[in-house]
Amino acid sequence: MTRTFWGYKRSDGRIGIRNHILVLPCSVCASDTTRIIAGQVKEAVTFNMQLGCSQVGKDFEYTLNTIAGFAANPNIYATVLVSLGCENAQLNLVKKEIEKRTNKPIKSVIIQEEGGTLKAIEKATRYAKEFSAEASTLRREEFPVSELIMGTECGGSDPTSGLASNVLIGKLSDKMVENGGTTVLSETTEFIGAEHILARRAKNEDVRRRIYDIIHRYEKHIHDNTGHEVRDGNPSPGNKEGGLSTLEEKSLGCIHKGGSTNINAVYDYSNQLKAGEGLVIMDTPGNDPSSVAGMIAGGCQIVVFSTGRGTPTGNPIAPVVKITGNRETSKTMADNLDWDASPIIYGEKTLDELSDEYFDELIEFCNGKVTKAEALGYTELAIQRGANFV
Repeated sequence: MTRTFWGYKRSDGRIGIRNHILVLPCSVCASDTTRIIAGQVKEAVTFNMQLGCSQVGKDFEYTLNTIAGFAANPNIYATVLVSLGCENAQLNLVKKEIEKRTNKPIKSVIIQEEGGTLKAIEKATRYAKEFSAEASTLRREEFPVSELIMGTECGGSDPTSGLASNVLIGKLSDKMVENGGTTVLSETTEFIGAEHILARRAKNEDVRRRIYDIIHRYEKHIHDNTGHEVRDGNPSPGNKEGGLSTLEEKSLGCIHKGGSTNINAVYDYSNQLKAGEGLVIMDTPGNDPSSVAGMIAGGCQIVVFSTGRGTPTGNPIAPVVKITGNRETSKTMADNLDWDASPIIYGEKTLDELSDEYFDELIEFCNGKVTKAEALGYTELAIQRGANFV
C-alpha cells in the first residue's frame, strides 16, 4: 500500500510540510532587521545571515543560490525580502534567482530606500502579517510519499553511528525510495575512503564519475586554499574522543545513511532537487549546519540527522529529526534527541522493527508533529564558502 502524508500544496505544485513565511535577509547588514520582523509575526522565520556582501565568483554564487533556494523550499508559503541596499546580493538579483525556482508570493523592502530600519521594519512586518493571514487559510491535504524529499546527515559521530543510527537511517531511505520518494546522501568529505563502495551503486557511468569527481575536487580545494589535508580536521576531536580513529572509518559509517538502493544522480551544493528520483547525492561539506542548509535550499522538506555524541542542531525552514545509537547519549541529551537506535545494538529490537516504527513517526513529523529542535527553537544555519571576503 502506498504511504501518504498531509501537506500544503504550493502554487508551483510542490508540497510543503510546514507553512512558514520566510523573512529573508539579503546580507548580514539586514540580518538583525529580519530578526525583529520575524519575531512579530506568527509562522514567520528567518536566520542569522553572515554573508551577502564582499563576495565574488563561486563564493558569491553559493550564497545567492542558497538563499534563493530557501525561498523556493516547499515549506515556505511566501517570502519577504529585506535588503540594506548597497550589498553584493542586490535585492533584484536575489528576487530574480527566486523567480527562476518558484512562482510563490514575494514582497520586498530596501532599508536605505525606506529611510532606516524603523520604517523598513514597519513595512516588512505588515507584508509578513498579510502573508501569514493568507497562509492560515490553507488546509493540509493528503499526498503520496513520492512528493517528499528527505535529507540525511550525521554529526558528532561515534562508533554507534555506523553500527546503528546511520544504518537505521539507511533503512528509512530505502523505505522512502520504495514509496517513490527522494532521499539525499550528503557530506562529501565523509565519502573519502569509501567512495569505491558508493561508485559501485551508481546508476550509470556518468553518476559513477561524478562521485569520484566531487571527492577529488573537494580534497584539492581544501589543500589549495589552506595548505592542509582534509584529514587534518576530520575526524574532529569529538569524533576521536568518541572512538573514531580515521576519516576512512568515519566514512564507512557515514555512507550507511544511503541505504542499499542505486544512486541516481549527483547534485552540486544547494541545486534544486527533484521529487520521485530515489537516492541521490548532494555535494556538501562535512560541517553540519551548512550541509543541512544546502539540502534544504535544494528542496528537502525534512532532514534525518544521526549523532553519537549529541547535538541540538535544527533549521528554521525544515524539521530536523535527531537520532542516536549511543544509549548514554540518548539519556544525557534526551531533551535534544527524537529517536534512540541503541535497541538494535543491544538486541532488544530488530532493525526492521525499529525502522518500521520510526518510518511511521517520520510521517507524523511530516504531518505536523514538532521535533525537539523545533520545540526548543534551534535554527542553526550556515552557507558553504568558496573564498575569503574581498
